[in-house]
Amino acid sequence: MAETSLIIGIDTGGTYTDAVVIDAVGHRILASAKAITTKGDLAIGVGDALRMAIAGVAQFNPAAVSMVSVSTTLATNAIVEGHGGNVALALIGFDVAMEQRSGLAEAFGAMPIQRFAGGHDHAGREVAALDETYLRRWAAEVAQEVTGFAVVSCFATRNGAHELRAADIIAAETRRPVTLSHQLADALDAQRRAQTAVLNARLVWRISGLVEAVRSVMAELKISCSLMLMKGDGSLASADAVAQRPIETVLSGPAASLVGAQWLSGLDDFIMADMGGTTTDVGLLMAGMPRIASEGAEVGAWRTMVKAIDLKTIGLGGDSEVHLETGKGVRLGPQRVVPISLLARRQPEVIALLQADLATKSGGSLLGKFVVLPFGSRSSPKPVGLPVKEAEVLARLSEIPMPLRFVATGSAGLRAVASLRKKGLIQLCAFSPSDAAHVLKLQNNWRIEASVLAAQIAFRFNKMKLPDEAQLLGFCQSVWDVAVQGSTRIILDSAFGENLDGPLVDAVARGQVQVGQVKVQLTPIIPIVAVGGPVKVYYGEVARRLGCDVVFAPHHDVANAVGAACALVACTVSLRIDGDGNGGFLLTGHGTPETFGSAADAIAAAEKRASTLALAMAEAQGGKSPKLHHRWIKHHMPGFSDDAGLLTAELHTHARGRPV
Repeated sequence: MAETSLIIGIDTGGTYTDAVVIDAVGHRILASAKAITTKGDLAIGVGDALRMAIAGVAQFNPAAVSMVSVSTTLATNAIVEGHGGNVALALIGFDVAMEQRSGLAEAFGAMPIQRFAGGHDHAGREVAALDETYLRRWAAEVAQEVTGFAVVSCFATRNGAHELRAADIIAAETRRPVTLSHQLADALDAQRRAQTAVLNARLVWRISGLVEAVRSVMAELKISCSLMLMKGDGSLASADAVAQRPIETVLSGPAASLVGAQWLSGLDDFIMADMGGTTTDVGLLMAGMPRIASEGAEVGAWRTMVKAIDLKTIGLGGDSEVHLETGKGVRLGPQRVVPISLLARRQPEVIALLQADLATKSGGSLLGKFVVLPFGSRSSPKPVGLPVKEAEVLARLSEIPMPLRFVATGSAGLRAVASLRKKGLIQLCAFSPSDAAHVLKLQNNWRIEASVLAAQIAFRFNKMKLPDEAQLLGFCQSVWDVAVQGSTRIILDSAFGENLDGPLVDAVARGQVQVGQVKVQLTPIIPIVAVGGPVKVYYGEVARRLGCDVVFAPHHDVANAVGAACALVACTVSLRIDGDGNGGFLLTGHGTPETFGSAADAIAAAEKRASTLALAMAEAQGGKSPKLHHRWIKHHMPGFSDDAGLLTAELHTHARGRPV
């Protein structure tokens, strides 16, 4: 095996961490494994998955590993579920109206936000000097409340000097990580750049923790090679380069799944459905190429400015929280819970707790639900600075399940639990679609007995009586069916290219073949390639309702880890040229603005700057001998077709190279 070049792919999701070992020369999967993701200490789950995968390789030699590559849904899940670190936002050159339009104060509650004098205009000229004294004092005052800072300056994509200077000041005063908006996006939209920067700053601690976890396991196993992370656009970058820009890993998991789905299925035209524990992601591959979201990745309620594969993401997974509302039926997600059947496999004592909940008459919606620390938390540091009630609740918890009715006593207890859950410090364990699938015998990897008890408790709360066997199966069927309906809808939305509502779509999603006296069928003309752990439970029925083919390729359950191992390093540098109408041309983006006396000179300077930057970025991100491609978008004056009449131009320079 020493002569073989091995690539290890890892994917850390909300429920499972997957690992694959691939023979890079023979292009074949040698071994794969799945382990429970331990959010309290990611190294535990990563180590479990990697050790099991390596055990499946005969005469494994760590010196033969040329690359370890990681994809993850941690960033995506954190945004969908509202988790993240506490950050502070510095707005440079913003007025009150601009701050209000960003919507950040409403979205992130008590986040410290402060406006400062400074900023530039559309030509990159300084509007006002940066108020360094006030910035230094404010940063020092809020440093103890936050895990990081986001800095957004007006027209920073034309001139990032004030953001760069602010970062130096904040880092010197606080030693906290600082996110700069112009390093994440090229577009001018200051409000959306601010949203993207805040989301990035909230994620730094989570992705940095993943990198540290993987590196610790690599060291333990004596694997010494480059460590790469998958970005949302389907490309790889070195772990160090991505650790400070974790928002780029948004949709990393499904991007890796799309690459992996193509590699595993051998198809170039298909709809990919990637279903995990927390989310479902759907994307199209046409003629072997994924579509990139021109307006940035959309995740949950946020439209970020991060380049990513154009995917539709919804908070629907095998472990989605089941909501039961009187008269409204079943609703799923968007938050994830630990399935009761999984909890019982890890902690058998939960069976007795479920039996006790089933025997009691009081507790209502809290019955059958438990609270635990994230798996692996006993080896992680305890959070500081929590409100008194939250700290009190957290101190009572461990990885041993505690009934929610004993923890969330009174409205203050309920608020504390909700807040701790939103911060990702605790896990709620409750009845989920995965539990319903266990009762229906569509799934059997965890404890069926626990699923049955949890389903009985949920039914009793919803119907005010205990179910007989037929009623219990019917209830679980209804939960399963809601998951199938949601999955069918997102496939149709992706196939149509837009969200559709109406009685015909409703009928197809429900599996009806007739509306009135009309036969109804909506069928994609390309197959579904279904990947992810739970897909076999749901997507056979999805394909039946749509009347299309579904492909479950070998190793489909670890497609994301396969994709992480097969991707390339890629980066893009975007610059802009604006004519002033008098023969002058202004070049802006990624550096100090420059003025030229002719379009030809501006174009040549743009290509030189972009080439230098793109090559340096690709090499810094781990690309070997990257190749360049320039793409120009030009607008000319009426009557002109050449650069003599150039009005504006955008240059997008792409650099791509193999990581090993």
